[in-house]
Amino acid sequence: MAASAASAAAAPTAPVPVSLRLGDLVWGKLGRYPPWPGKIVNPPKDLKKPRGKKCFFVKFFGTEDHAWIKVEQLKPYHAHKEEMIKINKGKRFQQAVDAVEEFLKKGKGKDQDLTIPESSTVKRMMTGTVAGFKWPPSPAVCYQAITKKLKVCEEETGSTSIQAADSTAINGSITPTDKKIGFLGLGLMGSGIVSNLLKMGHTVTVWNRTAEKCDLFIQEGARLGRTPAEVVSTCDITFACVSDPKAAKDLVLGPSGVLQGIRPGKCYVDMSTVDADTVTELAQVIVSRGGRFLEAPVSGNQQLSNDGMLVILAAGDRGLYEDCSSCFQAMGKTSFFLGEVGNAAKMMLIVNMVQGSFMATIAEGLTLAQVTGQSQQTLLDILNQGQLASIFLDQKCQNILQGNFKPDFYLKYIQKDLRLAIALGDSVNHPTPMAAAANEVYKRAKALDQSDNDMSAVYRAYIH
Repeated sequence: MAASAASAAAAPTAPVPVSLRLGDLVWGKLGRYPPWPGKIVNPPKDLKKPRGKKCFFVKFFGTEDHAWIKVEQLKPYHAHKEEMIKINKGKRFQQAVDAVEEFLKKGKGKDQDLTIPESSTVKRMMTGTVAGFKWPPSPAVCYQAITKKLKVCEEETGSTSIQAADSTAINGSITPTDKKIGFLGLGLMGSGIVSNLLKMGHTVTVWNRTAEKCDLFIQEGARLGRTPAEVVSTCDITFACVSDPKAAKDLVLGPSGVLQGIRPGKCYVDMSTVDADTVTELAQVIVSRGGRFLEAPVSGNQQLSNDGMLVILAAGDRGLYEDCSSCFQAMGKTSFFLGEVGNAAKMMLIVNMVQGSFMATIAEGLTLAQVTGQSQQTLLDILNQGQLASIFLDQKCQNILQGNFKPDFYLKYIQKDLRLAIALGDSVNHPTPMAAAANEVYKRAKALDQSDNDMSAVYRAYIH
C-alpha cells in the first residue's frame, strides 16, 4: 500500500482542462506570433469551423486579425496576464493589452460587438470571394495562421530540409534577441522589415538618408541614429538594405559610415542585392576592423516585406547567422545559409534574373494578345488555371490590366539585377541570352521614364 502511495505521489499530474466558451477573453497563439489578447466570438455565418480540430474563433485586440485557433493554443486571459506581460515586449503588444483593459473598464466584457465587418479582407478570403483562394484550405495549410495579411503557414511542422541550406521555422514562437539591433535604409523593403522587427519586440535603432522616413518608426518605438557610424557603435547587430553596389559601398566607406563605428565584436549584416565582388570587399574591410560580417539579401517585394514573409539568403559568419535567428524569423518565412561570402549575392542575382525575365515574358504575351485581337483578361484567366498560376503572375497581370504601376519592386532595380546577373555569367563564360534580351526591354522602359514604377511597367516598352 505504501509503495502504491509513493508511486502515485511520484506520478506526474495531468494538466487540468480549461473550459472556454463564447465571450471569454483569451491569449491566442497565432502562427509564429507571440500569444496575443483576444476574445472568443461568433464567426461569420458563412464561415464554417475547420473539420477535425477543436478550436474557437478569436478576434484579436489592437489589430484587425481574427482566425480559428486550436484550443491547445488558447489560455484564459486573466489567469495568464502577468506571465504574458513578462515575456512579451513591444509597443503594439502593450497597446493591445491596454485595449483589453479599456474594454473591461467599460463593463462590456461579454456584450461588446467584436463581429467581423463584411468588408473584411480575411472574411472575403475565407468565404471564397477572393480570387484564387479556397476555404476550407487543404490539410497541409495551417488554418490558425490565416490573417488579414493573407499569411498562410504551409506546414504545421514549420520545418524545411536542412541539407545544403539551413532554414528557419515559420510556426515557432519568436523570442526576440536581447541584442540591440540597428537598421540602415528605410526603402520599400527596409520599412517592412523594421516594422516587423519592432512588432516582434526587438529593440531597434534606425537611420535613413532621408531622415523624415524615420518618424513613423520612432512613433512605433524605434530609436533614432544620427549617422550610420553612431548606429553601429551603439548596437550589437546592424542590418542595412540599400539600392545598389555604389550605395552599399558609400554606406560603409563614406563619411560617418559603418566602418567608423566598427570595433571588435560589432556585427554587420548587408541585406542589399549587390554583386559578389562588392559584398566580398565589404566583408574584408569589416573583418579587418575586428567586426563580424554576414550577407543576407532578401527575395520578395514590398508586400511580402510588410507581411514578414521574405525569403532570406545568407552567407558568411555562421555564428552571426544564428545570432540573427529571431530577426530573420520576424522578417521572413524562411532563411537559407549558403556558405562563404559571395554565395548569397550570386544566388540572389540568379533568382532575380529568373523573375525579371519572367516578368518581361508576361508583358510580351499580354501585348501579343492585344495586337492579335485576343482578350488580355481571358489570357490571364487561362494562365491562372494552368501550371504557371502564381500570386506573382496574377498581381503583375492585374497591374498591367488596371494600368496601376505603383512600385512593389522598382523597375530600375530589377534592371540593375539583370545587368549584374549578366555580368556574373560573363565572369564564368556562361551565356545568358534570355536575361540579356529581357535587360534590353527594361532599358527601353527606363528610357520611357518608367524607372520609379513597378517592374510590371516593362509592359510599356512594348506599346510605345
